[in-house]
Amino acid sequence: MIVKRMKQWLQGGVAGNAPAEDPQATRVLMVCMGNICRSPTAEGVLRAKLWHAGLQGRVVVDSAGTHGYHTGEAPDPRAIRHAAQRGYDIAGLHARAVLPADFGRFHWLLAMDEANLAWLQKRLPAGASPRIELLMPHARRHPGEQEVPDPYYGGPAGFERVLDLVEDACEGFVQRLQSEWGKA
Repeated sequence: MIVKRMKQWLQGGVAGNAPAEDPQATRVLMVCMGNICRSPTAEGVLRAKLWHAGLQGRVVVDSAGTHGYHTGEAPDPRAIRHAAQRGYDIAGLHARAVLPADFGRFHWLLAMDEANLAWLQKRLPAGASPRIELLMPHARRHPGEQEVPDPYYGGPAGFERVLDLVEDACEGFVQRLQSEWGKA
């Protein structure tokens, strides 16, 4: 049963079976352009890193795209396959576009690249105060890397590179959260 619940949580929960969201939870939105490669990969990886750190109840993770090209679609099959090879199940996720309400709902909006970061910053509503940053500065093993490159038009090596970068950055982000909460 615990494996089933973990799988459901890693995939974003299942209607009727997902635990109620803690209103005090820190909310993190991973953002790329289409929400079918990088940001769902980052969502799945961060969920797993939080689970392993025992923080799954303290952080709510979602992903979205700055453009709604793929709304409702599952992640790219290559992203699903490469993530699964490393133990991340993102097959149950579905693309969605960033919504105006996301700027008030999420505490962190973590962009995969400078273009999507700029898009988010430009659309930040007056009075909203989420932290809008790039994901990669949280990485420890890839110093100087600022962006997660889009693997969509490339081959398998691009999806592996995304995972390498995202795993590192998500580990660093979890450490940052623990440090900010005084649990480092």
